[in-house]
Formats: sequence, structure tokens, C-alpha cells
Amino acid sequence: MKNYSIVEMLGDGISAELSESVHTLASALPFGIEFDPVDISLETRNAQGESVYDEVMAKMALHKVAMKYPTTTVTVSPNKVIRDRCGFAVIHRPVMTLPGVENNFKKAIDIDVVRIATGGTYEDRGRRIGVHSAVSLRVIEHGPCTLAARFAFKLAMVRKSHVVSASKYTIQHAADGLFEEAVETISHQYPGIAYRRELFDAMLAGIIMYPERYGVIVTPNEYGDFLSDMLCGLIGSIGLGDSSSYAFNEDGDVTLAMFDPAGGTAPDIAGQGICNPAAALLAFGSLVRHIGEAKTGEAIRAAVRDAIADGDTTGDIGGTLSTQAFTQKVVERISAAY
Repeated sequence: MKNYSIVEMLGDGISAELSESVHTLASALPFGIEFDPVDISLETRNAQGESVYDEVMAKMALHKVAMKYPTTTVTVSPNKVIRDRCGFAVIHRPVMTLPGVENNFKKAIDIDVVRIATGGTYEDRGRRIGVHSAVSLRVIEHGPCTLAARFAFKLAMVRKSHVVSASKYTIQHAADGLFEEAVETISHQYPGIAYRRELFDAMLAGIIMYPERYGVIVTPNEYGDFLSDMLCGLIGSIGLGDSSSYAFNEDGDVTLAMFDPAGGTAPDIAGQGICNPAAALLAFGSLVRHIGEAKTGEAIRAAVRDAIADGDTTGDIGGTLSTQAFTQKVVERISAAY
């Protein structure tokens, strides 16, 4: 039996339950997954400091791919530290309407958000100027813009879709203008992929009115963060979103990848066995696809969607199943596929 090894970044709150769910699913696959764990919980970070991230980097250098669970942020975000240390340049968040999930939005959504993982307003916490003013620096770099654009166009080729770039380029002439220039340059390398740019605020209205007009959207850092959360809200739950982060070499090939559920640590329900592992399982499906098992990766993601559509869900989205009971429903569908 073929075997793969991956890093497993254990976090806070419901992290242990999500990990158990992923392990249960992994044990049902037609190949082996060896998990190499590293504890990045708040307790461990407080006790060990920066050495925790040294261990993360050592394991990432060895395995190249990781599954990460939610972590608590008190002062510094572990996500940002890991992103910086690994050199992640692109974040991909797919959002798709899931039949069986109640929501207030009645049109179907199938959108891939490709977000630059660095820069924007997230690089500088800012500073006060006197009592009544404050300032922060906003940075856009050409390299990550190019990587995100190329990722978006390659994704659109796979999806047989199109690319929309979105920012406030008419106002932020320098920063967002640089981003749009980089995307347009890359677009010429993909003449068969339809491409257009839209103002970010107008695009939000466009998605709500005509979601079918949007397939792959590429944006600067904070715009992509806002957009992916809004889309998850439209499909009914932030807890249904999964995310992947990528680092690249000079040739544009992926060197490191990390996959994680987009939701938080949910400390109010931690340890009760009732959290929804759907996003973690979707993320694991994307990880499996990334390591070369595309058929199984798609089967995992389809099994999660089908379980929810059939009403086999956890309480947060109207069902009655426990975390592990939902996981077993997904495993049953995977087992039936092999």
C-alpha cells in the first residue's frame, strides 16, 4: 500500500476533535497517511516561545505539506507567523453552495477565491499620531501578485472557467494599480481564459445579484479575506469553508502547502463531540488531491457534500449527529466508492 507523510499542526479548542475526525477518515482510504504532529496550541506557545515555530519549519522542510487546525490568537497570530516563515504567497478558498444547508441566499454559488497571502493592510499594525489620529502602511508586492494571478489562471483552466481580478484600483492607484497590472500581464499568457477586472465594492453587489457570473476571483490580501467570509455566510456557515496556502520556487512550482478549515477554535463547545468537522474534512480532501491522489481527494469532498445534502449533519446546520457520527457517514460514502 502506498504511504504519504504529512505534518499535522495541532491547535486549540476543537482542534483535537477535528484531528480525530480526519484520522478516522484517513484510516478508511486505499493508501496510508502518516501524521507527524506538532503542538502549536496556546499553552505550548506560551511555554516554548519561538521554538514551536522552529519545529514547524523543520517538519515542513521534511514533509512539504501540512494539515492545520484552528489556533487561538492572543497577541500574534500563529497563522501569520507560519505564513511568513513558510513564505506562503497564495491562499485559495473554494466556496460552493451545499444542498441541505439552510441559508438566506437562494442562488447557487461556486466561486474560488484566490488571495494574495502577504501585504495589504495586514503587514503593519499601524501607530497613533497624537491623540486623535493614526496611520498604517499598506504594501503590495509584484512577486506575490504574479504568483496569485498565475495560480488563478491555472485554476480557471482546470475549472473551464474565467478569472476576475478585484480591487479599488481607481482609488488606490499605486498599490492596487500594481496588483491589476501584474494580473493583466499574466492574463496574456492564458489567451484562452476570459478575464476582466472589477472594482471590489461593485463586485460584491454583482455576486449577490448574479453569482453565476463569477468563477475564479483573485484579490489582494485583505480583500480576499473579506470576500471569502462573505461567501461562506451566503452559503450558510463560516464553518463550511476550507482553505489552502502555497509557497513557490522561482519557477512558480509549489514547494510547501498547508490545508486548514477556515473556522475558529469554538471554545464554547470544545470537548463535547458536537463540532462540525465538514470544513476540516473538505480541507483534508484538498490535501489528498494535492499529494497526487486526485480521484480520492474529489471523492472525499463529494462525500462531505453528499452527507450534508442527505441530512446527515451536525447540530449547527440543523442535524443531530455528533462529530464522529457525521465522520462515519462520510467514511461510509468513501468506502462505497472503492
